[in-house]
Parts: sequence; C-alpha cells; structure tokens
Amino acid sequence: MADDRAPAYVLTFSCVDAVGIVAAVTGLLAERDGFILDSQQYADLDSGRFFMRVEFRGEGPRFPEGLAGVQAAFAPIVERFQMDARISDRTAKPRFVIAVSQGSHCLNDLLHRWSTGNLAIDVAGVVSNHEAQRRLSEWHGVPFHYLPVSDANRAEQEAAILDVMERGGAEYLVLARYMQVLSTGLSDRLAGRCINIHHSFLPGFKGAKPYHRAQERGVKLIGATAHFVTSDLDEGPIIEQAVERVDHRDGVDELIRIGRDTEAQVLARAVRWVAEQRVLIDGRKTVVFR
Repeated sequence: MADDRAPAYVLTFSCVDAVGIVAAVTGLLAERDGFILDSQQYADLDSGRFFMRVEFRGEGPRFPEGLAGVQAAFAPIVERFQMDARISDRTAKPRFVIAVSQGSHCLNDLLHRWSTGNLAIDVAGVVSNHEAQRRLSEWHGVPFHYLPVSDANRAEQEAAILDVMERGGAEYLVLARYMQVLSTGLSDRLAGRCINIHHSFLPGFKGAKPYHRAQERGVKLIGATAHFVTSDLDEGPIIEQAVERVDHRDGVDELIRIGRDTEAQVLARAVRWVAEQRVLIDGRKTVVFR
C-alpha cells in the first residue's frame, strides 16, 4: 500500500489516439515504483483524440525525486505520443483572480468555500468595475482592485486585469457575474484559463436578461452554465451545467432567486474541477473527469 505521506502527482494529457498509450503510462509507473491512486481515460472516436488523468505517488526507491524528476521521467512518453500534457503536485493550489460587477452571490460563495478550506485554490485578488464588492472581498482578506471600464479605456482596463493576475501569480480568471464582454485579444490570451458563469442553460437564452425571456416563454426548467471564455460570446466549451424545475406561478424575481443559487453551485463545481486538473478541452466541448 502506498504511503499516505508521500507526495502525490497528477498527470493529465490529450493526444492523437493510438495503441499503447495507457500501457506506456502505466508501464512507466510500474517500472519506477509508482502507485496509481486514480485513473480515468476517454477516447473520442469522432475527433480521434485520447484523454487521460492519472493520480499517483511513489512506492519504492526507483520513484523519481520531486516534481521535476517526475516530469523528466515522463518526457520521453510525452514526446513519443506528442501529448499536450501537464504534470502537477496534487496538493498544489492554483491561483485565481475573481472578476465581479455588482452581484455578490457567486463571489460570496467562492470566497466562503475558499476561506473554509472547501475549495482548494488560492485567491490572489478580486477585480471589479464597481466598488460594490470591496467590503466583502476585504472582509475575507482578499485584495480588491477597482478597475472601472468604458469603451474609451477598455484596452487599458483589461491590461490592468492581466497585471493583477501577473503580480498575484494567478493562472486563472473567474468571471463571477462580471457583466462585461472580454475583448477578443484578452479571450484569446486566456484561452482555457478563463471561466464564466452564465445565468442560463446554454445554448438557450444567450445574452442579457435570460430570466425575463425564460419567464415570457413559460419554461419549466431554468439553469446555469459554466464555460470557458472564447471570443464567441457564450459559445465556449461547457464545463458544468445544472437545472431547477419551475412553473407558471414563478415570476421573474423568483426565477432570479432560484437561478442565483444554481449559478453559485455550478460555478463552484467548475472552479473545483479546473483546479484539480479534471477538465480537458476537446475542440468545442470538454472532457471532465469527475
């Protein structure tokens, strides 16, 4: 049995599907005294790509020392199969910057989960185009950056967001009801690293005021969608979704109340799975190893 005190690592990758990929990965671990804690894989027969996530730790003297040693050991396999691969320390907490406008429900939920140890991330800061959430952010001990934006200063404001991320060592940006459309340049720069929550079960009711339009249509289900941001508005690869049943008695205010709870839960799950390296992009969709 593996020593629970030994460092554990996570390997995630995608590559062109081929015979022998799993054998190469698991065989190397066996040769190097690696003990597999969890392993999931998926072959997309339509795209011809293979996806895998493996958690493992050392169980003997042949296991490489440290993260650099593990990465070096896997390098020949990564090169052989031309993998888009990532190897990380399982206990490492990736750093996030959270962007918000005036609504507090998603920000409050993320900060609460983080501050109570139920979300394994580090929050490097909160950025906002309004002052409304300064008190909440600073109460949690998180730096708050007020960055007002208009059409006249959008480029400078987005550069300031990137500066906050860089100075805070943040890899990811979370749009926790940040009611601004990112430019194509910023969306492309943060490809696969920017998570948005949309208050609709996409692809239905995209854009503004989805609850109003849902109520007008008399829908029986409302929902929320967490997705990666791309330059195509609300069209990025979907990470997580959830729905709640409603009926004809529910007005717009009630739909919004129900929807906010759903949004917070969906966004928290998406952030958690991304932080744990469980989400791999597969073209316009994702593979999520839950």
